[in-house]
Amino acid sequence: MSIGERLKTLRLEKKLSQKQVAETLKMSKPIVSQYESNQRTPSLGKLIRFSRFYNASLDYICENVDEKDGHLGDH
Repeated sequence: MSIGERLKTLRLEKKLSQKQVAETLKMSKPIVSQYESNQRTPSLGKLIRFSRFYNASLDYICENVDEKDGHLGDH
């Protein structure tokens, strides 16, 4: 699953619209859409904001692990 697909999955799990996410994270809805469709890649700062907002590890969002709260190197 790509970064965009993971961001979209996390958003849908919380039953939020792209507009709601954009407003909460102080970014535009088109940017959120572009991230979710892999047209743009979020900066590290934005990835951290998404990680905190969705309560998901950066390793999960960046495709390093398959569990939302997992970290690279966990056994």
